Amino acid sequence: MKIAEENLARLFERALGKKAGSVNRLPVSGSCRNYFRITAGTDSCIGVYHDDPEENRAFLSFTRTFLKLGLPVPGILGEDPERHCYLLTDLGDITLFRHLVSMRKDKVAFPAEIIPLYRKALKTLPGFQVLAADRIDYRHCLPRSTFDRQSMRWDLNYFKYYFLKLAKIPFHEQALEKDFTALTSFLLQAPSGFFMYRDFQSRNIMLHRDQLLFIDYQGGRRGALPYDVASLLYDAKADLPEEVRSGLLNYYLDQLETYLPGQRESFIRFYPGFVLIRILQALGAYGFRGYYERKSHFLLSIPFALRNLRILEDRWNDLAGVPRLKALWTAISRIQVAWESLPADPASTGLTVTISSFSFHGDFPVDLSGHGGGYVFDCRSLPNPGRNEEFQHLTGKDPAVISFLEKEPEVSDFLQHVYELVGQSVRTYLKREFTHLWVAFGCTGGRHRSVYCAEMLSGYLSTRYNVKTRLTHHTLG
Repeated sequence: MKIAEENLARLFERALGKKAGSVNRLPVSGSCRNYFRITAGTDSCIGVYHDDPEENRAFLSFTRTFLKLGLPVPGILGEDPERHCYLLTDLGDITLFRHLVSMRKDKVAFPAEIIPLYRKALKTLPGFQVLAADRIDYRHCLPRSTFDRQSMRWDLNYFKYYFLKLAKIPFHEQALEKDFTALTSFLLQAPSGFFMYRDFQSRNIMLHRDQLLFIDYQGGRRGALPYDVASLLYDAKADLPEEVRSGLLNYYLDQLETYLPGQRESFIRFYPGFVLIRILQALGAYGFRGYYERKSHFLLSIPFALRNLRILEDRWNDLAGVPRLKALWTAISRIQVAWESLPADPASTGLTVTISSFSFHGDFPVDLSGHGGGYVFDCRSLPNPGRNEEFQHLTGKDPAVISFLEKEPEVSDFLQHVYELVGQSVRTYLKREFTHLWVAFGCTGGRHRSVYCAEMLSGYLSTRYNVKTRLTHHTLG
């Protein structure tokens, strides 16, 4: 990244006529683009480095079109295509999602004060979809110029291979493919001569000086109107209540009437189908980023997306020929149950210690808090009750196994060291008001020693510290 910083600093000096005082990298998100805040005195801008020249061209081309139409997007301050970087106006750090979380922090109910901002976003959306539709240079669209059958199949396969497969949800592949064919055939009947923003969601809407500005539309292409509305209203962790979604949908349709009279009936017919494919695409993305790339904060969105699928289930009767998707709901529901212990509010308070047991022959547990760090203890050096036939069908929660392990001095010594090490972190985390600590115990089968140690640590911490513990035994289901 050092070369990128140097190139951005030189571009800043050429474009703004002053030397960069600092170039600070911003936190990474789900993309491969790298963002930097470049400052010089009171002036600042955002520098972007991305080694995909085609995506850079798409973003910059779309941005120039939007700016000509007066749509609220960041200004382009400088470009260096050869070095894969460009400069944008600095829109700050507050997204619509971040603002929603801050307003929701101490409230159970959805904050009504946020609804005008959602309305403002939906009032602006037809400008992108309709006004820009015939102005966009679709030659720059990636990977295709239209959200066509191939694009839809890519999204559905994303869901199949990166969510269903990685979450180990069984399915009949040929039957599921038939459902995919039916769903795409249904969606392709929708009017599609519009610009589809593609990722119109609360993290891509910035709040800056009391204005909403829009970013991350480089994946845009021709498509149908309902997809972008579904992206915003079924944005997983934003977790909008159904009555709020319904009101905002009607508000959008009223705004659309000023651009395209008579679209309401057609829009409503196809809307549930686009909600469905958007949720499935999002689950694929969460699976890829979370299960495959091990970026645990993406996994936190899964329970919200699954809840949206449950809400949508009542509407599946409107979609012809997708029985396998409906049947999959039973299996997906089992996955949702496993996520019930996750904190519903992303702004949780107090310290929660997540304690897991697992088998080294199975999947390694993932820290779902999104904070990273913690401890993994290997219990395979301890006496193994699983070698005794009388214990093979029992677990570390059964009295006979507990009695066996309690009699072994090595187990007691091992746990004492664990208590001291984890206890030291707990005391420090409490003082510094940290919210999450993660601890995992592994053994050969994940049924005896690791389970026992996890149970013992949970009991130890619960009786000695003002913490919440969340206990999960992966091999025991």
